[in-house]
Amino acid sequence: MPPVEERFSFLDPHGHRVAAILTIPNGGTDKISILCHGFLSSKTSSTNNALTRALVSQGIATFRFDFFGQGESEGPFDQITVSMAVEQAHRAVDLMRDRGYRHIGLMGSSFGGLVSILTASQRTDLACLALKCPVVDFAEELRLEFGDEGMTQWKATDTIPNIMGGPDPIKLRYAFYEDCLHQIAYDPARSITAPTVIVQGDRDEHVPLHQSRQLYEALRIKKHLELLPGADHQFTKGDDFKRMTNVIADWLTSYLTE
Repeated sequence: MPPVEERFSFLDPHGHRVAAILTIPNGGTDKISILCHGFLSSKTSSTNNALTRALVSQGIATFRFDFFGQGESEGPFDQITVSMAVEQAHRAVDLMRDRGYRHIGLMGSSFGGLVSILTASQRTDLACLALKCPVVDFAEELRLEFGDEGMTQWKATDTIPNIMGGPDPIKLRYAFYEDCLHQIAYDPARSITAPTVIVQGDRDEHVPLHQSRQLYEALRIKKHLELLPGADHQFTKGDDFKRMTNVIADWLTSYLTE
């Protein structure tokens, strides 16, 4: 029997509608992994889809949702902040707990990794945490990405280049950067109680490798850092993508089914 997929929306603390997909293995389960997508991505990213297939086959449900202003969720993207995304992640965890899931894992990709670190640092009810090339200091990454001239342009126009490679600039308030300055995750990571895995390519062109290494040092719980030689931010090579998803799925499965 195929898994059951339920599409619905929930409201964040500010009343914004958040679009989501709950995928439940045939026969049901009280184990779930909440998957947080990356910047300018969506709940149906290739990583989220691959992890859903892998986890459901192991009897683990997944809950995927679109952050504010992305995918099918409500809101103009240019008004997103890390703080708002963290609130939405907390709401997602609370919602799944209210639905009867007793073993909850959290997984985040890139920007979703930053959100997941901050969320996990504020909770003690997560069984495990998995991070795919997580941003830990987004403000630093943005400065490195855009340079002084680009940052000045951003402040003047409230637009940024499409960091995922698209041709057109993207509307994003400079207030996003100012919020990022208060959402650096190294210190919060010391409070995380969930066993944590970090997976990153050593040729990541967006997230500096030193961020994952410094994050690993900050963690005070069982942890593992998996560096993939030659892999880029998107894990473009098929073997790299497979290894990344396998490491994450294995980590989530081991802690959610023990």
